[in-house]
Amino acid sequence: MSSPNIVETANGEQSAQPAVSAASPPSVPQPFSVPESDRYFNRELSWLAFNERVLAEAFNQRYPLLERLRFLSISGSNLDEFMMIRVAGLVGQAQRGIDKPAIDGRSPTQQLTAIREKLASISSRQQDIWLDLNTALAEAGIHIADEKRVEPAAHAWLEAFFRDEILPIITPQALDPAHPFPFVHNEGMGLLFTLTREADREQIIEMILIPSALPRFVRVPGDIAGAGEAVYISIASLIQRYARKLFPGFTIEGDGLFRVLRDSDIEIEEEAEDLVRTFRSAIQRRRRGQVIQLEIEEDFDPKAEEILLEQLGVHEAAVIKTDGMIGIDGLAEIVEEDRPDLKFDAYSPRYPERVREHDGDVFSAIREKDMIVHHPYESFEVVVDFIRQAAVDPDVVAIKQTLYRAGSQSAVINALIEAAENGKSVTAVVELKARFDEEQNLKWATKLERAGVQVIYGFTDWKTHAKISMVVRREDKGFRTYCHFGTGNYHPVTAKIYTDMSFFTADPKLGRDAAKMMNFVTGYVEPAGLERIALAPLNLRERILERIDAEIANAQEGKPAAIWFKCNQITDKGMIDRLYAASDAGVSVELVVRGICCLKPGVPGLSENIRVKSIIGRFLEHSRIYAFANGKPMPSPGALVYIASADLMERNLDRRVETLIPILNRTVHDQVLQQVLLANMLDVEQSWWLHSDGSYARVDQAPEGDSKPFNCHRYFMTNPSLSGRGGALEAGGVPKLSLRKGRAG
Repeated sequence: MSSPNIVETANGEQSAQPAVSAASPPSVPQPFSVPESDRYFNRELSWLAFNERVLAEAFNQRYPLLERLRFLSISGSNLDEFMMIRVAGLVGQAQRGIDKPAIDGRSPTQQLTAIREKLASISSRQQDIWLDLNTALAEAGIHIADEKRVEPAAHAWLEAFFRDEILPIITPQALDPAHPFPFVHNEGMGLLFTLTREADREQIIEMILIPSALPRFVRVPGDIAGAGEAVYISIASLIQRYARKLFPGFTIEGDGLFRVLRDSDIEIEEEAEDLVRTFRSAIQRRRRGQVIQLEIEEDFDPKAEEILLEQLGVHEAAVIKTDGMIGIDGLAEIVEEDRPDLKFDAYSPRYPERVREHDGDVFSAIREKDMIVHHPYESFEVVVDFIRQAAVDPDVVAIKQTLYRAGSQSAVINALIEAAENGKSVTAVVELKARFDEEQNLKWATKLERAGVQVIYGFTDWKTHAKISMVVRREDKGFRTYCHFGTGNYHPVTAKIYTDMSFFTADPKLGRDAAKMMNFVTGYVEPAGLERIALAPLNLRERILERIDAEIANAQEGKPAAIWFKCNQITDKGMIDRLYAASDAGVSVELVVRGICCLKPGVPGLSENIRVKSIIGRFLEHSRIYAFANGKPMPSPGALVYIASADLMERNLDRRVETLIPILNRTVHDQVLQQVLLANMLDVEQSWWLHSDGSYARVDQAPEGDSKPFNCHRYFMTNPSLSGRGGALEAGGVPKLSLRKGRAG
């Protein structure tokens, strides 16, 4: 008989449980009655459904006007990245004749056909919402004018601006055999003009590429626009308006705006000898990748369109025509307008009360007991202070840090540099393969190395996605290791809008495991005898499967059995199948999945006991929390709770270095399970139910007996800090959450 597993509960007690093989459930479930081809949603179409939910927030009447515009802009940016990465990958597979089916059985070509049908609908919806928002913005005194709607008072200023700021840096180029077609960079925009030379009536076509250094919009000064009014005009419209100054002696017959998206994925050969040099070269290649999508105006000149298609090598199926705005993502510039009345009320995150009680000494606060910090409701500054204090503390001897995305203005990077300059041993694992942050990460790596930091790039074929910071400090009883484990990146900007967990601990077992993980990444030393942490790609998948199987066994024995997951994506077939098996065994499975979900909930004979919802709101849900009832009614102190850097995707489980951290401290356990996770389960105001046909529908209703819908973001913005004194910090305490609240169908 197998040796029992020793499971440590949140109370610190140990109990023996039967060992369970990760390979199969303890009792083989009945074969699924649903054919395999009907068990899963397509990953790409599920992502598009997610972006439709983002786009729906642009039409949410509860939101201030500029916040709705922000969601419209985000939907555009999301869609661009989807085209540059996911669609580009499918196009490449189709061109190379690769017929590997997706999880739902569709070939790359079939997926592309379905995606393009959906894209047409989403693009049309974006333009409809833009028309509504543009009208509402004008009524609020914010005017986004095209070249035909500029007021006379602004004409002289705009003409001078064009002459002095635009004309010197744009270059018209004729398109004919004597002038080679210019390169159009990724996300590049340009204008084509159809001209007739007045001297001989010959017709020519000219191109003007809009420099990426220019803003998308120009704001007319307030004293010209009028009191309380804001007038914007796009650079493209400005060039169209004054194009006659560029082409004296020509009659302008027509013009049209276009935008190009290229394949932006980076492929690195495993045998690359110099990873840094290879990435620098790959970044350059990305700018010249295959054209994946061409956006043009609806009334684009047919002859000019033909030239574009031929020169860019674009198939007609990749052309998007619109009579609205090209480049919806550019509306982010308008969102920055100084109109607080049209934005969410300003929110200042709280600094953790526990650290304040220790006079700002982060290490003293951690020594007292484990501490959880909930971003963005609590300030990311405490994470920065953790590194800053280590950098200047004479008793700190070493700092080890993973860096996946750190942003362009990183206080964490500066603190690591200061620590190295102060003589500390500093090691930074900088992930070069962080998509679209590769160039920034190369810059940080160079700066860190110059300061004396030991910079490691990790594995060639695995991304290091784990979020760990270790500080080794010399104390009276020897060296003590302090750790920070996060569900999100060390990025000061995203930490203000992403909901994530920061877990601080001085637990020696977690410290030893963290050190082994770092040695694994820096020296390929595979960790042996991990005491608490599970690591991908080594045993994280197996740890979660073991816990699912234990819930199946509990259900079969008539014990309470439940699984609560909160993550960003679920696409891994093995995980989905095991959750189906749990449902079949009678386990109650509640999933909060913000984005892609390939699992089909509520299907008879497959997933009757699984419910899935997505939360979309002011903040981007990003934390990963995995909880298991462990034979007790959920939620309870006896449940097993983990936080992680990993979503349930094959890439996270098999091709990335990720961490799964057990939460054993009783106070922290209750905060994560009975506040954070439970609040997500209860939310109805920002939640969407996923139905078995793949559609999503807003919950948007308060359960019977409740005066108003529960909003988890509002709950955390208006209630005390999680990392406080272990009790209420304000009169009246924290409103107690009840599971009854969220049981809407």
